[in-house]
Amino acid sequence: MEKKVLYINACARSESRTDRIARALLERLGGLQEEVKLAEMDLQPLSEEADYTDAMFDLARQFQQADEIVIAAPYWDLSFPAILKLYLENIYVTGLVSEYTETGRSHGLCLAGKLWYVTTAGGSYLSDFSCQYLHTLAAEYFGIPETELICAEMLDVEGFDADNLVAQQIGQIQKRKLL
Repeated sequence: MEKKVLYINACARSESRTDRIARALLERLGGLQEEVKLAEMDLQPLSEEADYTDAMFDLARQFQQADEIVIAAPYWDLSFPAILKLYLENIYVTGLVSEYTETGRSHGLCLAGKLWYVTTAGGSYLSDFSCQYLHTLAAEYFGIPETELICAEMLDVEGFDADNLVAQQIGQIQKRKLL
């Protein structure tokens, strides 16, 4: 059975460096790929209880059923674009991607064994409010045991060659041994 790879694209620009790196990773991962382009969606905060069979929970079901997940999001304001946070709020549905144990702790229900986080930064990258946040969500709340960061940084700093830095990151992906 072919693995299902879900690509969550939080890149707003059509010529996104983050997207270029993520697509190189997706090519290496192979498998059936579904792409969710967040910039093209009309995501809204969840505001009321609804039946889990409602179409508004399709994104949560899609996320829960993926075998691997790739999130591509540029590094903005020490984190990632707000649209990704809104997406995460929409898919974090108790009963679909997580459940509570008898002690009140969250237990993840997602099938994915790994979440890849691809980002690019104009300057230096600090993982505190983006990668660490996604790692905690994945491991503690979604049940995804592994999170891996792929990051190209210093892309807008004078004296650094952004195209070369992106190409280096893509080259590293192409050499990577993937399971």
